[in-house]
Amino acid sequence: MSDGFDRAPEQTRPLRAPSSSPDNIPQQNSESAMAKPQVVVAPVLMSKLSVNAPEFYPSSYSSNYTESYEDGCEDYPTLSEYVQDFLNHLTEQPGSFETEIGQFAETLNGWVTTDDALQELVELIYQQATSIPNFSYMGARLCNYLSHHLTISPQSGNFRQLLLQRCRTEYEVKDQAAKGDEVTRKRFHAFVLFLGELYLNLEIKGTNGQVTRADILQVGLRELLNALFSNPMDDNLICAVKLLKLTGSVLEDAWKEKGKTDMEEIIQRIENVVLDANCSRDVKQMLLKLVELRSSNWGRVHAASTYREATPENDPNYFMNEPTFYTSDGIPFTAADPGTWMILMMRWTQR
Repeated sequence: MSDGFDRAPEQTRPLRAPSSSPDNIPQQNSESAMAKPQVVVAPVLMSKLSVNAPEFYPSSYSSNYTESYEDGCEDYPTLSEYVQDFLNHLTEQPGSFETEIGQFAETLNGWVTTDDALQELVELIYQQATSIPNFSYMGARLCNYLSHHLTISPQSGNFRQLLLQRCRTEYEVKDQAAKGDEVTRKRFHAFVLFLGELYLNLEIKGTNGQVTRADILQVGLRELLNALFSNPMDDNLICAVKLLKLTGSVLEDAWKEKGKTDMEEIIQRIENVVLDANCSRDVKQMLLKLVELRSSNWGRVHAASTYREATPENDPNYFMNEPTFYTSDGIPFTAADPGTWMILMMRWTQR
């Protein structure tokens, strides 16, 4: 069935043309001034459409995901099928997260009631987030929402604790993974970037209601960067660049608050890699661009806290839009050059 809609071919009864036989010619009424008009029978369309056919939806139409699992459905899915279908749905339509995550969490609260079910849920989300490149951010958002809205909290740990335990399993083999074969490294890189997204999106609420990030993830990311730079293959270095572009500004702010100089050490290590490692020219260029980005405060622009009138002393761009003058020798100078105002005053008095 294509496009969710089958249509039977129309059967048309052929229209018989009037015969040219004299016997079939209608007789004219000699007393009538006009001949009677002939009646043409319209073709009859035969269709196999049924009024009981299911409602038609275009192939591109997508109704609310949760409506497909209504109560009373004969083939109700398993937990694994339901969760996997929802994850695939979010992968294809990430914009539906806000409208459908609440119903999804509510359904899980009525379904995930055992340790095994919670472990299965964590594993499904972890696998999706580390196997689908574009799902790491969405997976981190999903993990954050479920960590605050799933009610089950067994002795083995709640959702967030089991998730961090699963991440630790991968973290513990970081050194072997960073020097493994191409497939192993690719899987490791997906884990690294997912952990970066978790660090940015996983919110931990304190006893006083304040929201903080998981310090354990901050420590983990630092060690993952060490593993990547210790094995300076191109793909490892590219992964490090992606991670620092994603989390660099937040990590540096957090380290500075604690009086740490970890980012300075990372930048120094990058410069050493550029000088000594046998990585490709393109990767070295990426690393240098990253150093440049960090030197510009990760591209962040802070507005002035209070308004101050621009002066040559407090605004380095004060003279940017000033006109350029030339000496009698054709040498250009601007208002920022020493002695400019004296020269201008002399020109004015000589007029």
